[in-house]
Amino acid sequence: MIRYALRCERDHTFESWFQSSSAYDSQVKRKLVECPTCGSTKVEKAIMAPRIVSKKGREVAPVPAAPAPVPAQEVIPPGPTSLLMAQERELRAKLKELRDHIVKNADDVGERFPTEARKMHYGETEHRPIYGEASLDEARELIEEGIEVAPIPVLPDDRN
Repeated sequence: MIRYALRCERDHTFESWFQSSSAYDSQVKRKLVECPTCGSTKVEKAIMAPRIVSKKGREVAPVPAAPAPVPAQEVIPPGPTSLLMAQERELRAKLKELRDHIVKNADDVGERFPTEARKMHYGETEHRPIYGEASLDEARELIEEGIEVAPIPVLPDDRN
């Protein structure tokens, strides 16, 4: 997994995780990467501080990146976090809507997911929307074979 710092055309910055740099490129090309603030799909990578790992495997603090200048009209004074909370609620609602759509419109193949995905990819069975379970290694192998997979969002409310 790769974490990218991103910036939209309106200079809003945010972060997102991708399976690989080619997955990022593919998603941006298909306009699947969207600014959470304004909804713009004109997104590019922003300058990001690298993480350095020492010989003993302990993570060293990231090298601070110079902050990008922010136009005066976009500076938000410190105050209540209600705006962030509202954005988080909206994001969770969208993730729940996405998950509910997948569950409603796709076949749950359970642990057979990697096998079923391969059969469709190699033309052994008809293509159809599916979801199910795969280990991280199984998902990585599918991606290496050129089979597009993505995790279904799990929200904190789901773990009750």
